[in-house]
This record gives sequence, structure tokens and C-alpha cells, in this order.
Amino acid sequence: MAQDVICKISHITKWFPGVTALKDINFEIERGKVHAVVGENGAGKSTLMNILSGVYHADQGTVEFEGTPVLFSQPRSAQLAGIAMIHQELSLAQHMSAAENVFEGRLPKNKLGFVDRKKMYRDCENLLARLGVSHINPKSLVKNLSVSEMQLLEIVKALSLEARMLIMDEPTSSLTSGEIDFLLRIVDKLRQEGVSTLYISHKLEEVMFIADTITVLRDGQHIATRLKTEMDEKTMINLMVGRDFDKIVHREYMTGYERKTPLLEIRNLSDLDGKVRNVSFSLYPGEVLGLTGLVGAGRTELLQSIFGAQKIKTGDILMNGRKVAIKHPRDAIRLGMGLIPEGRKIQGLFLKMPVEDNMIMVVLRTLCNKLGLIQKRRTRGLSAEYVEKLAIKTPSIYQIVNNLSGGNQQKTIVARWLMNNPKILLMDEPTHGIDIGAKAEIYRIIDDLSKTGVSIILLSSEMPEVLSLCDRIMVMHHGELRGIMPHAEADQVKIMSYTLEKTG
Repeated sequence: MAQDVICKISHITKWFPGVTALKDINFEIERGKVHAVVGENGAGKSTLMNILSGVYHADQGTVEFEGTPVLFSQPRSAQLAGIAMIHQELSLAQHMSAAENVFEGRLPKNKLGFVDRKKMYRDCENLLARLGVSHINPKSLVKNLSVSEMQLLEIVKALSLEARMLIMDEPTSSLTSGEIDFLLRIVDKLRQEGVSTLYISHKLEEVMFIADTITVLRDGQHIATRLKTEMDEKTMINLMVGRDFDKIVHREYMTGYERKTPLLEIRNLSDLDGKVRNVSFSLYPGEVLGLTGLVGAGRTELLQSIFGAQKIKTGDILMNGRKVAIKHPRDAIRLGMGLIPEGRKIQGLFLKMPVEDNMIMVVLRTLCNKLGLIQKRRTRGLSAEYVEKLAIKTPSIYQIVNNLSGGNQQKTIVARWLMNNPKILLMDEPTHGIDIGAKAEIYRIIDDLSKTGVSIILLSSEMPEVLSLCDRIMVMHHGELRGIMPHAEADQVKIMSYTLEKTG
């Protein structure tokens, strides 16, 4: 298929303890093209990218780059060969300037051996100009840059290394729509300059927009490599999950609110940091209440305030009509609440601990005998029960949770709260960064929980997700609750009108 191949992947296989991450992967990447790699979490995308960028070694198979077999001992070796990877979790030094980050480890020196800062800033500025970026000051500290600006800086760093192939892992996962458009224009500009881009994304509409060629991986195996003209989103999804997939969630939506009694009432709530201002709403038993709005609207802060993770300045929280005091997350847990945070790796998981230990954290006291010793048989049985119930893909409950895919990590956190029989579950972007198949399973869990009477507040930035899952939808704007609408009245236009409406 390829006329001018920059990278050839042949029979790549990689094993981890108890898991075959990649099995006999074969495909080629053309020079000056955008080659997308898609697949569910656990499909092997990140493992393959880590092999190409020198983080891992393949156990079998070969990689040829520009016609030469390569075996990188470390990422620096891959960079010197012309392959640079931009990870989903950016790795820039926060307290160094933009220019210092770009030339880290190879700062230009003058004749006296001192750092030539004028040249460093000038060279950084020239690289930024090459991408058409004029709003980043080379002298700015990275900690003062936005996420999208950090992404651009990573690209500049790769260009400074004269990378001929750029690997981008979920580059738009934390960007706004305007920032995404700008980044995709940068990728297109690199294509015009002859730089090859290996583009990993769960956002299939992006893939269809930017890619020339698309490779689908499933369960560590190569399923298909096709030109974009031979592919559409439905075909891609079917290849990824290995079955026909209907992404629309079908639920029986709640009605007759006037006859129901609220489980949770929030009255005039404001937080200490001013991110939440005078918010009031009710949550009913078994309801899935959507929470949306632009990034920075105060959505996460609202959930954290309810859960006791953020200090409240004013307002009341009532459960079953009675005022409750929630000054700490343990108070919320005692009342039957659970919080699934957006940053599962930072806020939700103990990454170096096993699946079992991550699951039982909240109910640990109930699994101890009278002497305070953990009853291992009970913990094993309970953990195994939830692995089966939530279809968590793991070799065993003793697997280190960091080795699981994003979707299975998320289900591990869900299992933790379900063990505590919650009345209310606060979910902050529960499907962020997970694949289409894992999303479907999270949707099923949400629907099943609502049927058993568990009330859910679902914070999501994905409009189709909110519109198809939620009984009612509330929209926040600059810390204020702008509107609440029932499912029957909600549509994208109405939600966006609440989101973008100007105050005053």
C-alpha cells in the first residue's frame, strides 16, 4: 500500500506478566502522512507506541525506521534517530522557561561555556514561528502556560530534535474545541512539511478529520489498516469491538417529579474559592442528573463541595429532608455518598497496589475481624465477585492496578464505591480517556444502578453522553447554575444556549 515507507513494523509481540499486550503486529507508516491508531483501552496502542519510542523492548519482531532495523535502548536513542513521542500526560519541567524545556539537556553555549540565552530564546522563537505560533513567549515559565500551549511546546521540542516521525498519544483529551482545531492545523502543517505523525485518539471524529490512514488494534492484535477513504466511524467501531455497536444508550427516563421526594437537596451553595456561587438543586432516588458546561464553569468544584473535598462558604445540604454537615469526605461516605474523580490516576487509584486493595479501601473496616485483622477469604471473595460483576479484565485480583487499561481502572474505582452500597454516586467525567467499548460498559453500570435506586450526578463534557443518559440536565456557567431541563426538553442547541449565554 505505502509508496514511501518511513517506518515498518513486523511481527511485533510484547508480553507482560500474565498478559500478551501485543501479538504479531504488522503495518507500515508512510512518510509525510498522518497515520491514526485506534482501539479500545487494552488494545495495545500505548504499548506499541512505547516500543517505537524506546520505552519498551519488543519480545519478538522488528522495527525498521527509514530502511534500517532499529532497537532503541531508551527514549533518547529514539529521539536521536528521529522519533519523538508526545505523551498524554505531559512531562515538561514546570519551573523552567519554555525555551529551557525545548532545549533541555542541550542548551546552546557561548565560547566561554556559559548558556547562550539570547540564542536559546531566538531559536525557540523561530521554531514557534515555523508552526505559526506567536502567542507563546520563550521566556514564560511552563507552569504559567495552558495545557494546549504545553502540547505545542512538546511539538516544538520534537522539531528541535529534527524528528521525522511524531507520536501523539491522545493529544486533544484535555483541550477545548478551539484549541483542538488549532492543534489539528499544526498537525496538518507538519504533514505538509513531510513529518509523519502517528496519531492515537479515542475521538473518532478527529481521526476521520485528520488521518490519511487508520490502523485498528483489538486485544493486542492488528485487525485492519485502511485508507481513511475506505473507513467510516461505524466501521471503525465495529472493527474495534469485534461486533456491531449501537452507541445510543436506551433508558426509561424519569418523569412525574412533582410526586417524588428528593433524596438530596442543595440550597444556595457557594464554595470558599468562589468557583461555585449560590447553586441550588434537588436529586431524586434513582435519578441520573447530568451536569455540564464549559471547562472552568465550576462543575468539578460543585461535586467536591458536596462530597466535603472542597470547603463550603455558605449554603445547606439536606438528605431526606434533614440538614447534614459534610466537612470532610468521610462525612459524605458515612452518609452513603461516593465520588469517582476525573483524574483517576492522581485522585482515584493507588497505582502500585493490586486491584483487590484498591477495591476494598472504603469498606476495609467491615472486612476485619474482632481483633482488627483483615479476613483475607472475605476480601478475596468480595473482590472476585465485583471483578465478575463489572467484567473487569484483569489476570487476577492481585494484578497491580497500574497495569490495567484505563477502562478497567475506572471500573475498579466504581467497584470500590459499589461495595459500600452507596445511595448517591458523584461521577466526574467517568468515561474520560476510555474507549468506546469500556464506555458502553460504564453506561450499562449507570443504568443498572439507577434501576436499583442509586442516585447519580453525572458530570460530562460529551453532549451525546449527557443527552442519552440523563433524566435531567443542569448547565453551569462561571460558577452559577444557569438552568435545569428535563430529558424530553433537552437538546444540543438548548444546552449550548445556557452554556454560552452572557450574564447581565
